[in-house]
Amino acid sequence: MADIIASVKDVKRRYTLGDEDVWALNGVSLDIYKGEYLAIMGPSGSGKSTLFNMIGALDVPTAGTIEFMGADLFKLPEERQAWIRCNQVGYIFQTFNLITVMTALENVMLPIILRGAGDDEAKRRAAEILERVGLAHRLDHLPNQLSGGQCQRVAVARALANSPAVILADEPTGNLDSTTGSEIIQLLRELQREDNVTIITATHDAKMLDVSDRIVWISDGLVARVEHRSDVDIAVGTFGRESP
Repeated sequence: MADIIASVKDVKRRYTLGDEDVWALNGVSLDIYKGEYLAIMGPSGSGKSTLFNMIGALDVPTAGTIEFMGADLFKLPEERQAWIRCNQVGYIFQTFNLITVMTALENVMLPIILRGAGDDEAKRRAAEILERVGLAHRLDHLPNQLSGGQCQRVAVARALANSPAVILADEPTGNLDSTTGSEIIQLLRELQREDNVTIITATHDAKMLDVSDRIVWISDGLVARVEHRSDVDIAVGTFGRESP
Protein backbone atom coordinates (compact mmCIF):
# COMPACT_ATOMS: atom_id res chain seq x y z
CA MET A 1 0.00 0.00 0.00
CA ALA A 2 1.28 3.47 -0.84
CA ASP A 3 2.46 5.66 2.01
CA ILE A 4 0.00 8.29 3.21
CA ILE A 5 1.69 11.69 3.36
CA ALA A 6 -1.36 13.66 4.53
CA SER A 7 -4.65 12.55 6.03
CA VAL A 8 -7.67 14.84 6.29
CA LYS A 9 -10.25 13.61 8.82
CA ASP A 10 -13.75 15.10 9.11
CA VAL A 11 -12.44 18.63 8.53
CA LYS A 12 -14.89 21.51 8.80
CA ARG A 13 -14.31 25.21 8.27
CA ARG A 14 -16.79 27.87 9.29
CA TYR A 15 -16.57 31.53 8.36
CA THR A 16 -18.79 34.14 9.95
CA LEU A 17 -20.11 36.82 7.60
CA GLY A 18 -22.07 39.35 9.62
CA ASP A 19 -24.77 37.34 11.41
CA GLU A 20 -24.44 34.37 9.08
CA ASP A 21 -22.26 31.28 9.45
CA VAL A 22 -20.94 29.88 6.17
CA TRP A 23 -19.51 26.36 6.13
CA ALA A 24 -16.80 26.28 3.46
CA LEU A 25 -16.01 22.68 4.44
CA ASN A 26 -18.57 20.47 6.12
CA GLY A 27 -16.82 17.24 7.04
CA VAL A 28 -14.13 16.35 4.49
CA SER A 29 -12.08 13.17 4.87
CA LEU A 30 -9.31 12.30 2.41
CA ASP A 31 -6.01 10.42 2.36
CA ILE A 32 -3.24 11.76 0.11
CA TYR A 33 -0.44 9.45 -0.96
CA LYS A 34 3.26 10.08 -1.25
CA GLY A 35 4.33 10.83 -4.81
CA GLU A 36 0.88 11.17 -6.33
CA TYR A 37 -0.51 13.96 -8.51
CA LEU A 38 -3.86 14.92 -7.00
CA ALA A 39 -6.31 17.36 -8.56
CA ILE A 40 -8.98 18.99 -6.40
CA MET A 41 -11.76 20.10 -8.72
CA GLY A 42 -15.13 21.75 -8.31
CA PRO A 43 -17.06 24.95 -9.04
CA SER A 44 -16.24 28.29 -7.46
CA GLY A 45 -17.34 28.35 -3.83
CA SER A 46 -17.28 24.57 -3.52
CA GLY A 47 -14.56 24.58 -0.85
CA LYS A 48 -11.62 23.30 -2.90
CA SER A 49 -9.34 26.27 -2.16
CA THR A 50 -10.26 26.10 1.54
CA LEU A 51 -9.30 22.41 1.61
CA PHE A 52 -6.10 23.27 -0.25
CA ASN A 53 -5.23 25.93 2.36
CA MET A 54 -5.90 23.53 5.24
CA ILE A 55 -3.53 20.90 3.85
CA GLY A 56 -0.81 23.55 3.54
CA ALA A 57 -1.38 24.91 7.07
CA LEU A 58 -2.36 28.26 5.60
CA ASP A 59 -5.71 28.15 7.42
CA VAL A 60 -6.97 26.44 10.58
CA PRO A 61 -9.97 24.08 10.60
CA THR A 62 -12.95 24.77 12.80
CA ALA A 63 -13.17 21.04 13.53
CA GLY A 64 -11.44 17.85 12.45
CA THR A 65 -7.77 16.97 12.07
CA ILE A 66 -5.07 16.96 9.41
CA GLU A 67 -2.10 14.67 9.83
CA PHE A 68 0.96 15.64 7.82
CA MET A 69 3.82 13.16 7.60
CA GLY A 70 2.48 11.44 10.70
CA ALA A 71 2.01 14.54 12.86
CA ASP A 72 -1.27 16.20 13.85
CA LEU A 73 -0.62 19.45 12.02
CA PHE A 74 -2.66 21.80 14.15
CA LYS A 75 -1.49 20.39 17.46
CA LEU A 76 2.06 21.36 16.58
CA PRO A 77 3.54 24.61 17.92
CA GLU A 78 3.27 27.54 15.51
CA GLU A 79 7.03 27.52 15.02
CA ARG A 80 6.90 23.90 13.88
CA GLN A 81 4.04 24.67 11.51
CA ALA A 82 6.12 27.52 10.06
CA TRP A 83 9.06 25.13 9.65
CA ILE A 84 6.85 22.71 7.72
CA ARG A 85 5.59 25.52 5.46
CA CYS A 86 9.17 26.55 4.71
CA ASN A 87 10.80 23.14 4.39
CA GLN A 88 8.22 20.49 3.55
CA VAL A 89 5.66 22.35 1.42
CA GLY A 90 6.14 24.42 -1.73
CA TYR A 91 3.40 26.81 -2.83
CA ILE A 92 2.43 27.93 -6.34
CA PHE A 93 -0.26 30.57 -6.70
CA GLN A 94 -2.45 31.66 -9.61
CA THR A 95 -1.20 35.25 -9.31
CA PHE A 96 2.45 34.10 -9.05
CA ASN A 97 3.03 36.17 -5.84
CA LEU A 98 6.55 37.08 -6.90
CA ILE A 99 8.28 39.99 -5.17
CA THR A 100 8.28 42.65 -7.86
CA VAL A 101 11.53 44.37 -6.83
CA MET A 102 13.48 41.11 -6.84
CA THR A 103 14.92 39.33 -9.86
CA ALA A 104 13.94 35.79 -10.76
CA LEU A 105 17.11 34.57 -9.05
CA GLU A 106 16.43 36.58 -5.89
CA ASN A 107 12.82 35.37 -5.68
CA VAL A 108 14.00 31.77 -5.70
CA MET A 109 16.87 32.48 -3.32
CA LEU A 110 14.54 33.89 -0.66
CA PRO A 111 13.10 30.63 0.78
CA ILE A 112 16.56 29.07 0.69
CA ILE A 113 17.95 31.94 2.76
CA LEU A 114 14.98 31.74 5.14
CA ARG A 115 15.93 28.13 5.71
CA GLY A 116 19.34 29.31 6.92
CA ALA A 117 21.59 28.98 3.87
CA GLY A 118 24.26 31.54 3.09
CA ASP A 119 24.02 33.83 0.06
CA ASP A 120 26.47 31.84 -2.07
CA GLU A 121 24.72 28.53 -1.45
CA ALA A 122 21.31 30.10 -2.03
CA LYS A 123 22.47 31.69 -5.28
CA ARG A 124 23.93 28.42 -6.56
CA ARG A 125 20.83 26.41 -5.64
CA ALA A 126 18.43 28.99 -7.09
CA ALA A 127 20.35 29.16 -10.38
CA GLU A 128 20.29 25.36 -10.68
CA ILE A 129 16.52 25.22 -10.18
CA LEU A 130 15.84 28.06 -12.60
CA GLU A 131 17.94 26.26 -15.20
CA ARG A 132 15.89 23.13 -14.56
CA VAL A 133 12.62 24.96 -15.33
CA GLY A 134 14.09 26.52 -18.47
CA LEU A 135 14.97 30.01 -17.21
CA ALA A 136 18.76 29.98 -17.06
CA HIS A 137 18.71 32.98 -19.44
CA ARG A 138 16.35 35.02 -17.24
CA LEU A 139 18.09 34.97 -13.85
CA ASP A 140 18.50 38.74 -13.60
CA HIS A 141 15.09 39.74 -14.96
CA LEU A 142 12.43 41.33 -12.77
CA PRO A 143 8.88 39.91 -12.88
CA ASN A 144 7.68 42.81 -15.06
CA GLN A 145 10.32 41.83 -17.61
CA LEU A 146 8.98 38.28 -17.85
CA SER A 147 5.96 36.77 -19.61
CA GLY A 148 3.16 35.19 -17.58
CA GLY A 149 4.47 31.74 -18.34
CA GLN A 150 7.98 32.71 -17.29
CA CYS A 151 6.66 34.20 -14.04
CA GLN A 152 4.87 30.94 -13.31
CA ARG A 153 8.08 29.02 -13.99
CA VAL A 154 9.84 31.25 -11.45
CA ALA A 155 7.01 30.43 -9.02
CA VAL A 156 7.52 26.71 -9.70
CA ALA A 157 11.25 27.10 -9.10
CA ARG A 158 10.61 28.95 -5.85
CA ALA A 159 8.27 26.14 -4.73
CA LEU A 160 11.07 23.64 -5.38
CA ALA A 161 13.71 25.71 -3.61
CA ASN A 162 13.88 23.65 -0.42
CA SER A 163 13.15 20.24 -1.98
CA PRO A 164 9.66 19.93 -0.45
CA ALA A 165 7.74 16.71 0.04
CA VAL A 166 4.53 18.36 -1.20
CA ILE A 167 3.83 21.07 -3.75
CA LEU A 168 0.50 22.88 -3.48
CA ALA A 169 -0.53 24.57 -6.72
CA ASP A 170 -3.59 26.83 -6.55
CA GLU A 171 -5.03 27.38 -10.06
CA PRO A 172 -1.48 27.34 -11.52
CA THR A 173 -2.76 27.81 -15.08
CA GLY A 174 -5.54 30.28 -14.29
CA ASN A 175 -3.72 33.37 -15.60
CA LEU A 176 -2.07 31.66 -18.56
CA ASP A 177 -3.09 31.03 -22.14
CA SER A 178 -3.92 27.46 -23.13
CA THR A 179 -0.52 26.61 -24.63
CA THR A 180 1.49 28.06 -21.75
CA GLY A 181 -0.85 26.43 -19.25
CA SER A 182 -0.22 23.06 -20.85
CA GLU A 183 3.53 23.64 -20.57
CA ILE A 184 3.23 24.35 -16.84
CA ILE A 185 1.08 21.27 -16.32
CA GLN A 186 3.63 19.08 -18.08
CA LEU A 187 6.47 20.68 -16.12
CA LEU A 188 4.74 19.84 -12.84
CA ARG A 189 4.15 16.28 -14.02
CA GLU A 190 7.82 15.87 -14.93
CA LEU A 191 8.90 17.16 -11.52
CA GLN A 192 6.48 14.82 -9.79
CA ARG A 193 7.84 11.83 -11.68
CA GLU A 194 11.51 12.74 -11.36
CA ASP A 195 11.50 13.82 -7.69
CA ASN A 196 8.60 11.70 -6.36
CA VAL A 197 7.15 14.90 -4.92
CA THR A 198 3.43 14.91 -4.09
CA ILE A 199 1.57 17.52 -6.13
CA ILE A 200 -1.83 18.76 -5.00
CA THR A 201 -3.55 21.25 -7.25
CA ALA A 202 -6.82 23.12 -6.89
CA THR A 203 -8.00 23.80 -10.40
CA HIS A 204 -10.77 24.41 -12.92
CA ASP A 205 -8.52 23.36 -15.80
CA ALA A 206 -9.75 20.17 -17.48
CA LYS A 207 -6.24 19.66 -18.95
CA MET A 208 -5.13 18.81 -15.42
CA LEU A 209 -7.15 15.61 -15.65
CA ASP A 210 -4.69 14.23 -18.21
CA VAL A 211 -1.79 14.20 -15.74
CA SER A 212 -3.54 13.58 -12.41
CA ASP A 213 -3.39 10.20 -10.71
CA ARG A 214 -6.61 10.92 -8.83
CA ILE A 215 -9.26 13.61 -8.99
CA VAL A 216 -11.16 14.76 -5.92
CA TRP A 217 -14.47 16.39 -6.80
CA ILE A 218 -15.62 18.91 -4.18
CA SER A 219 -19.19 20.18 -3.97
CA ASP A 220 -20.85 22.26 -1.22
CA GLY A 221 -17.98 21.70 1.18
CA LEU A 222 -17.99 17.92 0.82
CA VAL A 223 -16.11 15.33 -1.22
CA ALA A 224 -18.61 14.34 -3.90
CA ARG A 225 -16.39 11.56 -5.25
CA VAL A 226 -12.78 10.52 -5.79
CA GLU A 227 -11.77 9.03 -9.12
CA HIS A 228 -8.65 7.56 -10.65
CA ARG A 229 -7.43 8.97 -13.95
CA SER A 230 -8.72 5.99 -15.89
CA ASP A 231 -12.24 6.64 -14.57
CA VAL A 232 -12.58 10.11 -16.09
CA ASP A 233 -11.69 9.58 -19.76
CA ILE A 234 -15.27 10.26 -20.83
CA ALA A 235 -15.69 13.17 -18.43
CA VAL A 236 -12.83 15.15 -20.01
CA GLY A 237 -14.93 15.96 -23.05
CA THR A 238 -17.90 17.05 -20.99
CA PHE A 239 -16.10 18.96 -18.23
CA GLY A 240 -17.78 22.28 -17.62
CA ARG A 241 -21.15 21.07 -18.98
CA GLU A 242 -21.90 18.58 -16.25
CA SER A 243 -21.63 19.15 -12.55
CA PRO A 244 -19.35 16.77 -10.65
